[in-house]
Amino acid sequence: MICVALRFFANGSFLYNIGDAEHLGKATVCRAIRKVALALKGLVQTYVVFPGHKPLRTIKEEFHMISGFPNVIDCIDGTHIPIIAPSINEGDYVNRKSFHSINVQIICDAAHLISNVEAKWPGSVHDSRIYRESTLSNRVANGEFHGHLLGDRGYPCQPTLMTPYHDPEPGPQPWYNVAHCRTRARVEMTIGILKARFQCLRRLRVKPERACDIIVACVVLHNIATIRGEQHPAVQNDPEDDHPLQPADVQNGREVRDILCRTHFHQP
Repeated sequence: MICVALRFFANGSFLYNIGDAEHLGKATVCRAIRKVALALKGLVQTYVVFPGHKPLRTIKEEFHMISGFPNVIDCIDGTHIPIIAPSINEGDYVNRKSFHSINVQIICDAAHLISNVEAKWPGSVHDSRIYRESTLSNRVANGEFHGHLLGDRGYPCQPTLMTPYHDPEPGPQPWYNVAHCRTRARVEMTIGILKARFQCLRRLRVKPERACDIIVACVVLHNIATIRGEQHPAVQNDPEDDHPLQPADVQNGREVRDILCRTHFHQP
């Protein structure tokens, strides 16, 4: 059962192809994948923990080593996992690129360990709403963790969520943006590794609810592989950060960003 599910997660083959290879019927293969996915989902609180499996100080130091960006607790991004058109609320799943998907929130540390996954939202839902309505957003905003997340222009700038300057002025702002981009690239790379490791995420041919369970299962397996030091697969560059609708920044978020910029970023 486990081998059947892992074969599906790894290469995303049609169920009847897996069944032929394992001499099993399609229904048997489907049940095996379902049971293993739910079992892995049950381990999510063990293997997917925020801000990570290391002490917070270590996480910040590893991020700082990338490009000198201080006090980063993790990086956040959204990624679309294509699915077949569902029969219920089909329009909700059409994303800005006009294909059906689940919009998945991924947060990770500098070592590509995923510390948070939100896999339940239709493709039409914006990244900023997914974060705003997540439990983690409230925990971070309430000061449970000392530091800030790094996100792209799809998120509003907040005291605990730093985003790049849209139109950086001469001075420290361009250097802030460079350091921000280089540091936040870790989450883009992590998403790339996840999709390369589990080819089924290129397109899931199941109902949305089951697709979400499979996505979480793959995240758990990704973290297990990362903790064990398994070699990363080759990553295909697949940028997704084109955000035609940019949420409004929070005023005190801009103030925190300006202070951070003036204090830490200067032309070498």
